[in-house]
Parts: sequence; structure tokens; C-alpha cells
Amino acid sequence: MLWIAIALVLSAAYRRWGTLWLTVIAVALADWSATGIKALVGRDRPPVHYARPKALVPVPHDASFPSGHAATSFAAATMLTFAFPRLAPALFVLAAGVAFSRVYVGVHYPLDVVGGAALGLIVAIALRAVLRLRGRSKGWV
Repeated sequence: MLWIAIALVLSAAYRRWGTLWLTVIAVALADWSATGIKALVGRDRPPVHYARPKALVPVPHDASFPSGHAATSFAAATMLTFAFPRLAPALFVLAAGVAFSRVYVGVHYPLDVVGGAALGLIVAIALRAVLRLRGRSKGWV
């Protein structure tokens, strides 16, 4: 919801509502893709293999790879960067912070968040490419 709130504020401030919808779509696609890949890979989360240190948050029951938080964060950051390029450093620092937090709290391995970040980037870039090929991105991103 963090990324949707950011997209809502930016879209309202700059009156670029298409960017809000594209960010929502990118986040949803990244989340669904991560969920599908998790089902295929089935990698156990760190607390399953290591009793110590204990996870700082409740451990989700799904698989670990890729990180859905990292995927959605990087998809949103990428989509928002297309529309607001000057904000790219702040958006990607925030996305990296969200991704790092998943390792810090003990529910993901570092490779999980790297995979999630790559997935999010790919989803946003592919969505933009599809829109450009169809000639529908004018004024949106």
C-alpha cells in the first residue's frame, strides 16, 4: 500500500492519473508473478533451516524465492521513475530499503530480494514496452 499511496500523491500533484493506474497494474503483475514463481521454486524460508536468529516478524507460510515485497517495490519504483525521472534516486533507495528489510527481519535470503528486485524491474519495463508498442503510453509514462 506504501507504493500505491506514493503513486496517488504524485499523480494528484502532477495530474497524471495514468501513472497511478500503471503503477497499480505493475504492482499487481509483480505480485502475481512472484507468487507464481514461489509456487514453482518452493524454496524454504530462512527460519525453516536456521533456528537462530529468530525472525523479527511472523514468518509467512509461502515459499521464499523471489521476495514479493522486493518485486512490488521495484516494479512501482521503476514505473514511477518513468513518469517522474527526477525522483528516481529517492524511489530506488526506498525500494532497496523495503527489500533489505525483508532480509533484516529474517524472512528472506539476500538472493530472494535480488530476484524479487529483478522481477519487479522486468515487469515494469515490459509493461511500458507493451504500452509503447500499442501506442498508448502518451502522457502516462
